[in-house]
Amino acid sequence: MIRSITQQKTEEEIDQLLSGSGRIFIIGCGTCVTLTHTGGEPEVVAMKEKLASTGKLITGHVVVPVACDNLTGEILGEFGEQIDQADTLLIMTCAFGVQTIANQLKKMVIPALDTLFIGKETATGRFDEICTQCGTCIIGETGGICPVTNCHKGLVNGPCGGTDKGKCEIDSSKDCAWTLIYNRLDEFGRLDSMRKYQKPRNHLGEPSPGKFELGG
Repeated sequence: MIRSITQQKTEEEIDQLLSGSGRIFIIGCGTCVTLTHTGGEPEVVAMKEKLASTGKLITGHVVVPVACDNLTGEILGEFGEQIDQADTLLIMTCAFGVQTIANQLKKMVIPALDTLFIGKETATGRFDEICTQCGTCIIGETGGICPVTNCHKGLVNGPCGGTDKGKCEIDSSKDCAWTLIYNRLDEFGRLDSMRKYQKPRNHLGEPSPGKFELGG
């Protein structure tokens, strides 16, 4: 299961962002942030109570099924009066959800969360980053294991000098990504792939904002 992984901003940052806003409508999401416990019903209610205790007037709150869906605007239409009464929308979703809502409603929007990465649930309640969406995918040469996300240093041409008995220098509980890549390629008789030199990563990435068109 792939999710946008988020974490709640600090109380200080939220207070600063809401400075000057006295009437607030809170929006959560029923998908990613519900699963990560950062913007589901319990978190939205807790935020409502916290802000109310500081003197903020909460005009209403809702957890929409999918905040980044274009139908969200229609769903929020059912709360039109409560939203109209608010001067600010505090949105407890990933950045995609915040932008979707901002494009649909003529209201000041404030994100309550920071979006960290795209992750996959690897154990109950644990999400590991699987893709940074860097635009320079090399997993065809690394047996389907991404060194950019699996190596703490993001090395694309083999392990660093600190790997010890197949473990990562930075996190000894973590398998070295390049040991995993070596073992995977060795299993399929493709160790020759490791000899291909990968160009230094372009940390500037693709020109922003990104754009993709079918047939383009």
